[in-house]
Amino acid sequence: MLLLNIDYIPGKEIEVLGIVKGTVVQTKNFGKDFMAGMKTLVGGEIKGYTEMLTEARQIATKRMVDEAENMGADAVLNIRFGSSAVMSGAAEIIAYGTAVKIK
Repeated sequence: MLLLNIDYIPGKEIEVLGIVKGTVVQTKNFGKDFMAGMKTLVGGEIKGYTEMLTEARQIATKRMVDEAENMGADAVLNIRFGSSAVMSGAAEIIAYGTAVKIK
């Protein structure tokens, strides 16, 4: 599966199949969440949350690709990611794009 964040494939003709997306709501366990709260007192990167968001993006991307494959797509174009806080320590990540078939 070809994944691009541009809206065309150079030198290729495409057929648009539709929008695809993948989403996940992810959280860290209480211990890591507590330690992250302590980190806000001294500043710096909160590695537990960085890891959580990286994992969430991977899951959302995989779900988007699965949806595209079910449509018979060869590629997903114009991929974007969004995020929002659902509650303290939990984040929703969405990956979305346009599924296309290469002619």
